[in-house]
Amino acid sequence: MRALVYEGPRIMNVREAEAPEPGEGEVLIQVERAGICGSELSGYLGHNSLRKPPLIMGHEFSGVVERLGSGCESAALSPGDRVTANPLVSCGKCRACTNGAAQLCAGRQLAGAHRPGAFAEYVAVPATNVHRLEDHVSFDEGAFAEPFACAVHVCRKLKLRPTDRLLIMGAGPIGLLTLQAAQAYGLRHVAVADLNDERLSIAAELGAAAGMSVQALAGGDKFDAAVDAVGAGATRRACVEFVKPGGRVVFTGLHEEESSLPLNLLVRSETQVTGAFAYHTDDFETALQWIGEGRVRLLPWTIHAPLEEGRACFERLISGPGRVAKILLTL
Repeated sequence: MRALVYEGPRIMNVREAEAPEPGEGEVLIQVERAGICGSELSGYLGHNSLRKPPLIMGHEFSGVVERLGSGCESAALSPGDRVTANPLVSCGKCRACTNGAAQLCAGRQLAGAHRPGAFAEYVAVPATNVHRLEDHVSFDEGAFAEPFACAVHVCRKLKLRPTDRLLIMGAGPIGLLTLQAAQAYGLRHVAVADLNDERLSIAAELGAAAGMSVQALAGGDKFDAAVDAVGAGATRRACVEFVKPGGRVVFTGLHEEESSLPLNLLVRSETQVTGAFAYHTDDFETALQWIGEGRVRLLPWTIHAPLEEGRACFERLISGPGRVAKILLTL
């Protein structure tokens, strides 16, 4: 099969690779769409310890069931089904898994990092992670399920109320999807800050107050909650400084390993700070339901490229994507 293989910092080539064989309880999926994630950009640059060459990346995808491995008799799946999949594979038995936090499983594996991913013609995943797409949901929308599940998880961690004023640092895909997840929670006052005018214009079209200055977006009043979808020291600090006393902050961006924060302010303001990594099964299922209900709108700012142009797409996203929210590789 054809596969886009990460072979070292800024080295990525299409190679012939052996197609995976579905193991016990696994499903082989013929990939139709595979999105490029920001975490994969840092991996491509050699800045991500999870992604070690040689590696087939890709964890945001949709496709068609090719065949079922042994032990899948009880799975409500058949060859030819249009599907997407939760790429986070957990043990299902540890305390984290049984307590509703499978994303924190010590033995977790992510397709495209710990195991071969979807930048290839075929990918194998556990049948329990595979979800059928409704007839009216496109392959493009199916590939949005994974990043949107991250956004749903962020909003759940924030315990949002419809009257909250929310600040989102970063107008990348996760920031834009968090905006739409917050709107699904009933929020009408969401501000998005970024340094990219073209990405900000997308946020504005989606109904956010968008700008480069957090001070101007705040308008003299601080926010009830804030999300850092960048992972830089400056954006993390802005989230802490621009929430009200007792406000809630979620850090989900992973750009920098360490950041300096005003801890005395956190203490005196009793600011609630937490991280958000990936999602739980419930978040993934919620994301799929809301996609089916038409609550996600990124298609106008989504472009397609064949697998062979994968490296060029990575370079474009790093150097400046323009008015593009997501690139989907096609197979």
